[in-house]
Amino acid sequence: MVLYYSATGNTEFIAKELAKKLDDECINLLDRIRNQDYSPIHSEKPFVICAPVYVCEMPRFMSKYLRKQKFTGNKNVYFVFTSGGYCGVSAQLAKWMFIKKGMKYCGRAEFRMPRNYVANDSYPMLDKEEVESRIKTSYGQIAPAAKTILEGGKLKARHIFFLETIITVPFNPVWTKLKLRADDFYSTEDCVGCGKCRDICPAKAITIRDRKAIIDRSECIKCFCCQEFCPTGAMKVHRTLIAKMLVK
Repeated sequence: MVLYYSATGNTEFIAKELAKKLDDECINLLDRIRNQDYSPIHSEKPFVICAPVYVCEMPRFMSKYLRKQKFTGNKNVYFVFTSGGYCGVSAQLAKWMFIKKGMKYCGRAEFRMPRNYVANDSYPMLDKEEVESRIKTSYGQIAPAAKTILEGGKLKARHIFFLETIITVPFNPVWTKLKLRADDFYSTEDCVGCGKCRDICPAKAITIRDRKAIIDRSECIKCFCCQEFCPTGAMKVHRTLIAKMLVK
């Protein structure tokens, strides 16, 4: 069973294509995360968990959910991570988490996807050629990863050094608390109060008031779900309208 969370579409794309190759069920975890639904998830086939990487780790709300979630049936679990170039210690933390659950961690695959985090000027957007190259390369990785899973093998990626772990583990929560705040997010007059952003927000940081989306800046995690699904393009950041992401 393929399970995933995706904000801008990168992880969803990989998860769904991987599920096709595996001839397996593919489930978006968003509703379960939002509703704190921890009812057991059962699969006779190995679990394949697909996640984006935020500040060198899985999104913290996703990790929190997975720690509490019960998985039944097959004991093997694979991880698939998508990032703009660096997955940090996501795999090591996932491994520790599932070993504690009594499951067998079977490795991970890392997909280098188009960079689409526009809230930080330190990470410039890629040109069209680089975006297309990354999508093509990542798509080519799907079949080999699926073959390994079907054969019961171990997915392999680069070695995670101990120094990375001791630096990243304390760094992530501090950065998340201080930097992943929505002080520069707002909705414009184009907002029609449809509620799609509220319904898709994993942090439940958006309410609709007087037919306008209101962002709770203390809860927002800058995942960009709201702008990705906004039908009118009303969500803005840094005074610049965020364009629709290239990968759906």
